[in-house]
Amino acid sequence: MKKEHKKVREAGQVDADEILPEYDFSHARPNKYASRYAAGSMVVVLEPDVAAVFPSAGEANEALRALAGIIQKHRPHRTVSRRSA
Repeated sequence: MKKEHKKVREAGQVDADEILPEYDFSHARPNKYASRYAAGSMVVVLEPDVAAVFPSAGEANEALRALAGIIQKHRPHRTVSRRSA
């Protein structure tokens, strides 16, 4: 078997798929919270004072749904203008 000869690169050049030496993932662990995020869900970061009001994600969602209903109820209805040809 012949050894493949790699092209000699100029100093400082790195292939797109090569990890730089300063990135050390040797002590990395899988994200233990990944299973909590369902497909299609969105993560929103709340300020600490707002988060303190809601003890769970379910209660935060319930409050936001109620608020969204109020906003939609009081939002003025837009009429679609039709242009005549």
